[in-house]
Amino acid sequence: MSIPNWLTQDYIEEVLKLYHHDVTVRITNFNIKAAFGKGENYGGVMTRIKVSYDRLNNTVKEEKNLLVKNSYEDDEFAKEKMKPYDIFNREMSIYDQVLPKLNQLMAEIGDKDQLFANALYTDYKRQALIFENLSQQGFVMANRIERLDMEHVQLILRKLAKMHATSAVLNERENGSLEKYDRGFFNKYTDTYKTFFVNNFLSCARYLQRQPNSKYYAEKIFAMEPYYMDIGLRCFMPTKGHVNVLAHGDVWTNNVMFKYDPETKKPIDVILIDFQYSFWGSPALDLHHFFNTSLKEPLRRNHQDALFQYYHNWFTETLGKLKYSSNPIPSLKAFHQHVEQKRFFALHSGVVIQPVMLNQDPTDADYQALMDVDERAMNFKARLYNNNPIIQENLKFLLPYFDHKGLLEVDQ
Repeated sequence: MSIPNWLTQDYIEEVLKLYHHDVTVRITNFNIKAAFGKGENYGGVMTRIKVSYDRLNNTVKEEKNLLVKNSYEDDEFAKEKMKPYDIFNREMSIYDQVLPKLNQLMAEIGDKDQLFANALYTDYKRQALIFENLSQQGFVMANRIERLDMEHVQLILRKLAKMHATSAVLNERENGSLEKYDRGFFNKYTDTYKTFFVNNFLSCARYLQRQPNSKYYAEKIFAMEPYYMDIGLRCFMPTKGHVNVLAHGDVWTNNVMFKYDPETKKPIDVILIDFQYSFWGSPALDLHHFFNTSLKEPLRRNHQDALFQYYHNWFTETLGKLKYSSNPIPSLKAFHQHVEQKRFFALHSGVVIQPVMLNQDPTDADYQALMDVDERAMNFKARLYNNNPIIQENLKFLLPYFDHKGLLEVDQ
């Protein structure tokens, strides 16, 4: 991905002056490079910057490793497709106006867990966020292809539960302030992502048509096509009488960073990143998405009930400590029932989204291939199923499972 023309040494120098409240900042060394390769990120332009700089009243040379995230400013196709979702303004608003308040609620109950990275600077004009690179604090990304084991997953669930619970309390105390975030992947304003979601779903069906004993599932998928976006929209609507939250919206392996114990190599901490698709709705949607994109197969197949319970413990405990009262804090039984009501998003995440996330072929792996319907884009979508043995093996488990749940049936 190309580095934005405006992202220069002079620009970063001005940012550091504002950050330090010190006009004497002078950069002495500046190194810049793209943060991701092709096919590893579809949500914007990510750039890594390493700077050394002096300040007049500080005799020690300072260094910072920064991560800059900005919109697809030179890609008219991506800009047009993303416009209805307003993802960049939303993420900047969340970092500016929401996450600091969630941190305050954590401090209110004496909880010192760091849930999020802190933004050094928010540039609304250029739709850019600048962070201190978490890698300098020892945080790294896990391998998206290998996926996550129990220790990694529990760390994420603890942080996610606390984010969800504090957001519910913030919304309660601020008279619905978070309910304006109503543009998740499925929303009432646009179905722009239909070309991505439905055509991936149909590419899966065409793959299944050619497999022994799989035509039954292909036919069911084809029958769902006209109703797919409406089913997703109903799933994303906040549920009255339940605890709704500011959901992260896109929890998966590449949207979290882990810190490891240097001796045992075990994960000891995690930070949630990337809030472009955050929305007001059910916490179960984050769990379905996470479980069906990022878990190792033994966990996804055999341990989801235990993981829902683990999340529920942290979620309800935090709600209780903060004296949440707008809706009943759900019992484990009630929470499991709600999880079932939202399980369509598990189908969507496992069958439509995970093939993109586990794709290892960089050919045409870009935002336009996801969102377009020309020959190049449709060939890319077909390869997600035709050329990936991991996805092919997963479908052998997922499709019978979702069929037994009734999720391949259409309620007209």
